[in-house]
Amino acid sequence: MNEVLQSEFGQTLGSPGVHIIDPFTGTGTFITRLLQSGLIAPEEMEHKFRHEIHANEIVLLAYYIAAINIEAVYHGLQGGDYVPFEGICLTDTFQMYESDDLISHYMPDNSERRKRQKATDIRVIVGNPPYSAGQGSANDNNANVAYPTLDGRIRDTYAARSTATLKNSLYDSYIRAFRWASDRIGDAGVMAYVSNAGWLDGNAADGIRACLAEEFSDLYIFHLRGNARTSGEQRRKERGNVFGEGTRTPVAISILVKNPDATAHGRVHFHDIGDYLDQKEKLAIIRDFESVRGISSINGWVNVQPDAHNDWLGQRDSSFDAFIKIGDKRDRLAPVLFENYTSGLKTNRDTWCCNFQSSTVLTNMKATIDFYNSEVTRYQSAPKVDDIKDFVDKSPPKISWDHAQYVGVERGKYVTMKPASVVPSMYRPFARQWAYFDRDFNNRVYQIPSIFPDAKTSNRVIAMCGVGGKGFSVLMSSTMPDIQMMFNGQCFPLSLYGIEENEDSDDLFSEAQVHQGRQKRDAITDVGLKHFQDAYPGEIITKEDLFYYVYGLLHSEDYRAKYADNLSKELPRIPRVKTAADFWAFSRAGRTLGDLHVNYETVEPYPVTMKQGDLRLADIKNPEAFYRVTKWAFGKSGKDKDKTTVIYNANITMQDVPLGAYDYVVNGKPALEWVMERQVVKTDKDSGIENDANRYAIETMNNPAYPLELFQRVINVSLRTMEIVRGLPKLEVM
Repeated sequence: MNEVLQSEFGQTLGSPGVHIIDPFTGTGTFITRLLQSGLIAPEEMEHKFRHEIHANEIVLLAYYIAAINIEAVYHGLQGGDYVPFEGICLTDTFQMYESDDLISHYMPDNSERRKRQKATDIRVIVGNPPYSAGQGSANDNNANVAYPTLDGRIRDTYAARSTATLKNSLYDSYIRAFRWASDRIGDAGVMAYVSNAGWLDGNAADGIRACLAEEFSDLYIFHLRGNARTSGEQRRKERGNVFGEGTRTPVAISILVKNPDATAHGRVHFHDIGDYLDQKEKLAIIRDFESVRGISSINGWVNVQPDAHNDWLGQRDSSFDAFIKIGDKRDRLAPVLFENYTSGLKTNRDTWCCNFQSSTVLTNMKATIDFYNSEVTRYQSAPKVDDIKDFVDKSPPKISWDHAQYVGVERGKYVTMKPASVVPSMYRPFARQWAYFDRDFNNRVYQIPSIFPDAKTSNRVIAMCGVGGKGFSVLMSSTMPDIQMMFNGQCFPLSLYGIEENEDSDDLFSEAQVHQGRQKRDAITDVGLKHFQDAYPGEIITKEDLFYYVYGLLHSEDYRAKYADNLSKELPRIPRVKTAADFWAFSRAGRTLGDLHVNYETVEPYPVTMKQGDLRLADIKNPEAFYRVTKWAFGKSGKDKDKTTVIYNANITMQDVPLGAYDYVVNGKPALEWVMERQVVKTDKDSGIENDANRYAIETMNNPAYPLELFQRVINVSLRTMEIVRGLPKLEVM
């Protein structure tokens, strides 16, 4: 900051009139380091300390510790009489600008400090903003605090400029900190944050990037990486986090400059710290660079030119725009391949609604619905309450609350348990379970009633990771998918049934028409079919051929590599390959892959070697006990991890598992590891509900060895998938 102040304004942090604030000071670390840094000259120190350094903290204990730390450091530097630090306020920085001081009567000195600070022309803002995406579930009753004025600014700027459908993440506390600081420094100043780096490439953050490039003249971004929410090779590249293992988000140092006299605006200077670095290595690099000038000295700043999508990193390939969209729910007049598509089932109470055992789903749902109905009755006879969330019993073993249930209690809406609503579901890749599929106790059913109207209806969907997923992948299913079967999945069906439901309805208790006598039709549009028929004159192409062409093409390693940045930010567009021969090659491959992935439970098991010997020769007196699995493990762990050996249970260890099978990655991890993760016994800590894969094996599949055989089958599925994928034609498009 000191360098930037000098180069942009001819001032330093010690210059008279340069007011500095840490709006989220915690225990005062930034301010104490500033006093110790030597950047403020001894003759400037007293005036700066008494009048031009400010800090805010909302947590009472941290506030007192910060004040003591700052005062002690100043006293150690200056000596003399002990001087209290009057620049610190006990306050919520955001709330200061929303309303008057509600505790001024009790803390008049603090109130006066707040008034002085609000009237001050702040030149420098520095800090480590809080990070808070919101509550995990409605039971938490821990939603982010609302700041109407600040959130209104976000709505009118960051959200208004974003093309994303879901924009809730824009109200995260650290994003609010960016919006607040940009407004607070007015037309001239410097803001410097150490923060979550998700805004640099997040899909919903395109509006943030657009606004920051317009509001600031120069933006220096030092990306420290460390994103623990990645997997595979990308996780190894991200590696250590500068804040240690307790932080899973990527981190960046951002120094943003507003200089009204600058000759240009929106100049983005970017430096990536590098791949495969641990925490100590990253901290050493930061220490050695020391400042913006340190990176400049090695010509380390890359000047980023934002593209038309307001992407800074991983900019999209513009040739992608020439291809037909796979679907579009915003522009209903745009030519698309699929008439409609949907997310998977979103229950918001998976512990209750989803289980390997159908009888457990029935028991759990009956119990929670009975409890819900008892709350409806209790509410009817209770005195009026201000907030229904404060009235209801949130005991985790009894219920998982959601918006619709709160509304239902208020409206006196009773719910009937429907045993027929327990249906098969594809919960995760290669992991079928039972699900309670009913509007009354699902958060959203989206368009699923038009695709899987009942358990007996035959259909197939191409499910793919939604925007921002852990690498693009697809998986075909003939069973109703969960929304996280593929990360925030979007599912494109072969067929549609009847009239689509209104997926934008306010809640599950709104009046929804039930459609009977559904008519089956193709989901591929006539426009989409003609688009491809025109490309290959003389070829007889059906909508089903095109459906499988899409599935084959979306497996193309060439396609995924070339358009990786596009696929991380938007739904696929489907190119027409140059020749009819290649079209048919992709279509045939897609059909073969589809059959393989849908029918994975009937694929021949791969003949692994059993450490204990051939199980066919074993005398197994109690198969259920012998094949019971609770947790899988590889032969070795850590750096010596041996994936050729998989320990199934105390009775069974598989050897010679082909490493090539792990090359088939779907929804962020190898298909085999999905089997190992899901075919276990888990107990939900809040509700105490058990989910036991062995019960599915015994009760649904009538085969206690099902989890073991499933692993062996998925080995063959994986090997065959990679063989087909690597045999696809080279991607050459029209």
